[in-house]
Amino acid sequence: MNSGTPVFDKSAQVRNLVLATWTSTICFWAWNMIGPMSTTYADRLDLSSSQASMLVATPILVGSLGRIVTGPLTDRYGGRVLFIFVALASIIPVLAVGFSAEADSYVMLLVSGFVLGVAGTVFAIGIPFAKSWYESSRHGFATGVFGAGMVGTALSAFFTPRFVRWFGLVPTHVIIAVALAVTAGLCVVLMKDSPEFTANSEPVVPKLVAAAKLGVTWEMSFLYAIVFGGFVAFSNYLPTYIKTIYDFSAVDAGTRTAAFALAAVIARPIGGSLSDRIPPKWVVLASLAGTGVLAVVAAFQPPPDFWSAVTFIALAIFLGIGTGGVFAWVARRSPAKSVGSVTGIVAAAGGLGGYFPPLIMGATYDEADNNYTVGLLLLALTAAAALAYTAFKLSSHEPEAVTAQQKS
Repeated sequence: MNSGTPVFDKSAQVRNLVLATWTSTICFWAWNMIGPMSTTYADRLDLSSSQASMLVATPILVGSLGRIVTGPLTDRYGGRVLFIFVALASIIPVLAVGFSAEADSYVMLLVSGFVLGVAGTVFAIGIPFAKSWYESSRHGFATGVFGAGMVGTALSAFFTPRFVRWFGLVPTHVIIAVALAVTAGLCVVLMKDSPEFTANSEPVVPKLVAAAKLGVTWEMSFLYAIVFGGFVAFSNYLPTYIKTIYDFSAVDAGTRTAAFALAAVIARPIGGSLSDRIPPKWVVLASLAGTGVLAVVAAFQPPPDFWSAVTFIALAIFLGIGTGGVFAWVARRSPAKSVGSVTGIVAAAGGLGGYFPPLIMGATYDEADNNYTVGLLLLALTAAAALAYTAFKLSSHEPEAVTAQQKS
């Protein structure tokens, strides 16, 4: 790394951060193509609650585990190459999901959803890419803005059911595939790696092992699994939840899910920016406290449409602030040469945190009383445990990345 504070071309900073955020947005849309349509597929294929949950959760699992690979590969090859690769690699799975759904094949949908997970790996690319383009005092801002690319889940929730109604099932997936191709082309022409980026040519496996030995990796993984995992889980499963509990149509459920995702997206850069000004610990504590309380409130099934909306949008805001706070903490504490590897593991943990809740919600759904009380109370208990751990075990003034690197 260069000595002293790096000087960046402001226009290049903005251009590359915007491009990275847009690429994340369209990839998140692709990653979430199944969730908004899950209730439709469940009706067409006569799926049980557990089968529908598995359909929603499968892309989350693969997208999460894949981040363990794309993180360290970003350290080696730079974000530009990986952004282009993920955008192009997501095209065929998106098309496969559309054709599988048109064929009314549950097995083909599961397989296509499995491969679709590649789109979700984009997150582990963008965090080190965005961080490398900004001075250390603005890392929270940069990673928070990039993280706002998860607005793609909101766009998918809102537009995917409408596109299917307007254009048809397969044409909708063709539209997203074309958007992915155009995005890859923009990255080829306009995106550049930061002048501060230095390729790390060390083998991937030893880098992952080294990152796994850092305490920060597992501490942040635990927290991110709750805040980002909660966001991913609700963004994907909320259409099913809303239709089941409140009997809204797929389009109306998608609209309400989009509002949830948008609130979290807006809150994320706020959490990142706050963490540039105050210790990230306090931002994360506020997030966990709010998440736990609102999960309990949601368990009482507030009536539609005002009080249920207030409950879930407030929950989204607390989760969004937490995601920004955790990754600002990651950027502050990770060794410079291992930020991609640490990011990959932490991002994978966040995605995995979103994999299990839909399965739990489906498995614990009380059909007789039509409620998800058990699943929501488990979220509240998990948030409470994380709150206690963060409050009593983690310091407000964490060692800088250089110190952490020396200890590793």
